[in-house]
Amino acid sequence: MKPVKVGICGLGTVGGGTFNVLKRNAEEIARRAGRGIEVAQIATRHPNAKCDTGATPITADIFDVVNNPEIDIVVELIGGYTLAKELVLKAIENGKHVVTANKALIAVHGNEIFAKACEKGVIVAFEASVAGGIPVIKAIREGLAGNRINWLAGIINGTGNFILTEMREKGRTFEDVLKEAQELGYAEADPTFDVEGIDAAHKLTILASIAFGIPLQFDKAYTEGIARLTTADVNYAEALGYRIKHLGVARRTDAGIELRVHPTLIPADRLIANVNGVMNAVMVNGDAVGSTLYYGAGAGMEPTASAVVADLVDVTRALTTDPNNRVPHLAFQPDSLSDHPILPISACESAYYLRIQAKDHPGVLAQVATILSERGINIESIMQKEAEVQDGLVPVILVTHRVVEQRIDDAIAALEKLDDVVDKVVRIRVEQLN
Repeated sequence: MKPVKVGICGLGTVGGGTFNVLKRNAEEIARRAGRGIEVAQIATRHPNAKCDTGATPITADIFDVVNNPEIDIVVELIGGYTLAKELVLKAIENGKHVVTANKALIAVHGNEIFAKACEKGVIVAFEASVAGGIPVIKAIREGLAGNRINWLAGIINGTGNFILTEMREKGRTFEDVLKEAQELGYAEADPTFDVEGIDAAHKLTILASIAFGIPLQFDKAYTEGIARLTTADVNYAEALGYRIKHLGVARRTDAGIELRVHPTLIPADRLIANVNGVMNAVMVNGDAVGSTLYYGAGAGMEPTASAVVADLVDVTRALTTDPNNRVPHLAFQPDSLSDHPILPISACESAYYLRIQAKDHPGVLAQVATILSERGINIESIMQKEAEVQDGLVPVILVTHRVVEQRIDDAIAALEKLDDVVDKVVRIRVEQLN
């Protein structure tokens, strides 16, 4: 059978890995796909020393690939929003299928892209956009298709996880570990997307959409970074039996969908709490299957290439199928997506870790307890570190039961008005994930 011809746009880390895997495993891939998959053209402005592209035609213009009538599938690996969107939409307009690893593109422009793809009867595959080589999109969209998904939670940014692991294991400061992460290539020179949770929010938006059958709504995701975390909070969490992870959480409730990325205390005995370094993991809870965990490399040359090539195999298998009988882009049929609203963070429910810097005076704990009680907030545990009194101040650490966030906001505002409380109250959400 005639091989499927692929055009790769972008020969950087992931593009180079994709080319190498397709070349090295060509026979195995053909056996799985039912026909060969051949790279017919590459668009790149810079050669990749880790790729022996041989006689494969190379162009500096990505639109040469999109407009090449020989190309069946365009692989978009250039990243970003604007040019990548133009490239993908042009490929779809030309009747070509698309494989992409671009989570930002899908999270922000996916609704428009998928609508255009349905109109033209082509596939847009995006497994590599979330959690690198972990096939979590396929697992939720296909493997768990018989379930009503209740919630999912993931460590989906390796840079943030590396920083928090180093802070916990070695007592290092955020700034110190971030500098090393940049030197190791885990973090960009501008690390905002990683440490402020934007990258994780892109990925969570995609996961929530395929889990709950809702349109992509990145602009409604609550995002909070890790830059303000201190080694003291990491250590206090450990003393309470928790680990701090930068977690993306999506949960279905009667009122709407929670969609939030933030530092989170997780019980130390949970499997996901023990995912360290640059590794990723996603927990998914379904009504039939219960809780499942997907773990692996969330980035890197060949782990991400693994997901890109898997998408190429899937698209190749589906080339001759009726477009109306293919797996829907967002797991649910396009005309069956739900209008379940995304909840504001103030309406989300969680337990909370609070650290209060208070004057070492009698009665402070009673004042704190009264303020919380008046707002219907129950305390699960409390710790007053009298051994750490400095300049007449003592840290008071407590963990609450689950409560709607608006009540915590009101309580913190009242606590910060007390004469005996100095500085801002530190608040970190707590999830049991059981």
